[in-house]
Amino acid sequence: MGVSNEILQKYAELIVRTGVNVQPGQVVQLTVSVEQHAFAALVMEECYKAGAKKVNVDWTYDVQSRLNYLYAEQETLARVLPWEEAKMKQVVEDLPCRIYIASEDPDAMNGVDPQKLSSVMQARATILKPYRNAIDGKHQWVIAAYPSVKWARKCFPDCADEEAVSRLWDAILKTVRVQADNNPVAEWKKHTDFIENKAAWLNAQGFTSLRYHSANGTDFTVNLIPEARWEGAGVTNPLNGAFYIPNMPTEEIFTSPVAGQCEGTLVAVKPLSWNSQLIEDFSITFKDGKAVSCRAGKGQELLERMIHMDEGACMLGEVALVPKESPVNQCGFLFYETLFDENACCHCALGMGFKEVLPGGDDLTMEQAKEKGINDSIIHVDFMVGADDLSIDGVRPDGSTEAIFRNGTWA
Repeated sequence: MGVSNEILQKYAELIVRTGVNVQPGQVVQLTVSVEQHAFAALVMEECYKAGAKKVNVDWTYDVQSRLNYLYAEQETLARVLPWEEAKMKQVVEDLPCRIYIASEDPDAMNGVDPQKLSSVMQARATILKPYRNAIDGKHQWVIAAYPSVKWARKCFPDCADEEAVSRLWDAILKTVRVQADNNPVAEWKKHTDFIENKAAWLNAQGFTSLRYHSANGTDFTVNLIPEARWEGAGVTNPLNGAFYIPNMPTEEIFTSPVAGQCEGTLVAVKPLSWNSQLIEDFSITFKDGKAVSCRAGKGQELLERMIHMDEGACMLGEVALVPKESPVNQCGFLFYETLFDENACCHCALGMGFKEVLPGGDDLTMEQAKEKGINDSIIHVDFMVGADDLSIDGVRPDGSTEAIFRNGTWA
C-alpha cells in the first residue's frame, strides 16, 4: 500500500546488511507475522545474498495468540514443551543472527485476563531464561518493523485502511532513514557516529548518579555503576567482530544503573504497550531502589503484575537518553510499539540490565554481573519519561554537577 518494490528492497537490504549484518556461513532466525510473508521472502533472499548458511522462520499470528489465551487452560499455555527447549538448545549452539519484524496489533490482547497473561509469561520465561542468558552478547540481532492494517488503524483511527498504512509506512521509513533518493547506509553511518560521540562524552564525565526533574511530578535520582559504559546505536559481536545495530530505528544512548539504588518518582509521558495491552497515564515511585507503588489511569492491575513478575522486575535495568528532536518524536503521534516510542524521548526500563556495558561484560556470568550491580529479571520493559521540560543533571564523585538535559534535549 503506497510503498514501491524498490523501497521495500532497499529496506530489506538495510535490515540484513546494516542492521543485523549477516556474515557468510551464519544461520539466521527470522521472526515475522504470517501477514507479512511477502516481505519475509525479501528479507530471506537478502540474507542468502549476504552469505547466510540457512534462514529459519518463526511465524507469528495475533489471532492465534489471542484465541489461545481466551480458550486454552493457563497450565497448558505455561508449559514449555520438550521440542521448544530443544529448539532453544539449538539456538545456543548455532548462535544465529536473529531478525524480528514487529507488526503486532496493539489491541490484540484486549479482553484477555491480565493475570493469565502475566502468569503464563512468567512461567515460560523462567524456563527459557537460561537459554537467553547463554546467547546474550554472543550473536547479532535486530528489531525492525512492517506496518499491519490493525497497527496502522490504531495509530490513525480516523483514516481508512490504505491511508493509515501509507501514513505509518511514511513514518517508519523516515525514522529508519530510507528514502527513494538517499543512501540509507551512509545516513546510518552519520547517525551512529553522532551517537557514539555523545556516548564518549558521557563516559569521560565519570558521573556517579543522575537527577531527573519535570513539572509533571518526576523527581528522581539513580546511582550509576562506576565502571559501566554509556553505549548507543551499534554493537560489535565479540565472537566475529561484526558490527550491528540492534534497533532500527534507534536514537538512544543508554547504560545500566546500579540495581536497587534509586529514589523518587518517574512519571510516564507516553502509554506503554506490554503484551499487546495498554498501560496509560502512569507513574512509578521507588524507595531504596525498588518500585514500592504505582498508579495508572488504565492498566493498573497489569502494571502491578509487571512490577512483581520476579525479584528483579521492581528495579531498573536501564536508563536511556533521547532528545525530543528525535525523528520518532517529530512524527507527532504515538506508535503503540516500544521499538519506536522508546526512541521518541528519554526512557528507563524495569527489569533486566545489560552486562555488556561492563568491561569484559560479555564474558561474565549473570551472577558475576549482578555482583557488579547489573539487575537480573525475566522482563525488560521500557517506559518513557522524557517530558518536554525534563532536566537531567549528572553528579560527579565530588558532588559537583553538570547539566546533561534541559527542556527535554541536550544541554
